[in-house]
Amino acid sequence: MDALKAEIALKRKAVQNDAETRPSKYVRRGELERLKEEEERRAREEKEKERAAGQAAERDAALARSRQNKLADTSSRSTSNTPLPESRDPDSTILESAFNIPNNEAIRRLRAKGQPIRLFGESDRDRRLRLRALELIEERGHEKAGTNDFRKALEDVESVERELRAKNDKGKKKDDGEVNNSAGSVAMVDLGLLKTDPDKLYPVIYYALKRTLKEWEEAMDERPENVKRTHQGKLAAATQVQSAEYLKPLFKTLRSRNLPPDMLVRIAEIVYYMQKRQYQRANDSYLRLSIGNAPWPIGVTMVGIHERSAREKISTDQVAHVLNDEVSRKYIQSLKRLLTFSQTKYPPEDVSQLMG
Repeated sequence: MDALKAEIALKRKAVQNDAETRPSKYVRRGELERLKEEEERRAREEKEKERAAGQAAERDAALARSRQNKLADTSSRSTSNTPLPESRDPDSTILESAFNIPNNEAIRRLRAKGQPIRLFGESDRDRRLRLRALELIEERGHEKAGTNDFRKALEDVESVERELRAKNDKGKKKDDGEVNNSAGSVAMVDLGLLKTDPDKLYPVIYYALKRTLKEWEEAMDERPENVKRTHQGKLAAATQVQSAEYLKPLFKTLRSRNLPPDMLVRIAEIVYYMQKRQYQRANDSYLRLSIGNAPWPIGVTMVGIHERSAREKISTDQVAHVLNDEVSRKYIQSLKRLLTFSQTKYPPEDVSQLMG
């Protein structure tokens, strides 16, 4: 009986082994997911081991470098007669820990600054420290140059006045003669050229604005010293310097003769009426140039999906150009300042032509 039971148990064990070794035709989805999870877990563990090994290697390399630096410092300190300051490795490690960025980010920032991404014999830590030093230098430079244009012009007024006082009288007389000759040679703006030959208007407008700007500068220089040294006198001189700086893009555009046609028309009208001492009309042209006379001066040209009856009233020459960009806003504002100065120096015979 015992032999029979042993034989039955042996047969059952053989059947179970055959079932385990024989490949099954169908596999359950749960088993597939379990196998996939196990593979992902093994891959994660391997990656974590590799990362930990890399960090340990970097740590060991950093410790070895710090030891070498300390040894070099001690050897140099022993050979030199003068005492040297203590090693700055703790500070550098603190700076590195505060500025710990990935390598790809450090490479991107260095390329944006136009710097080499790696110097000869430079490690990743040294590259991060070099990037941090460059950024600190730029921040200090921006803090020093963080003043606005008006404040900068106000600070330059006294230096400009000293340069003007350093000129001799002979040079001043010669400049006055040249200015008078140029003033006499400036032609009047002909608005009829806008339709026939607009290119001939560019030099006329250019020299007319240059002459007015030069007269404004001379008027600032001819003031008494007690007026120049007052706060209001310095503000007026700074305004003139700022306007001369803002008008440079306009002069460059006039020399290249690529001003937009609608802006050329308005600027030509401003200069024409300013020469005629009709400042009220010149101010109207300035308003049409700066804020426009369209129903929506910001530049809205389509307010719905349907065509409206008043759609044709909105055109490009009625849109405000002062809102296009900062450069155009600055020289348009400087044109108004030139207009105000011209009215002060050359008042009109008719009081009604004075602008408000």
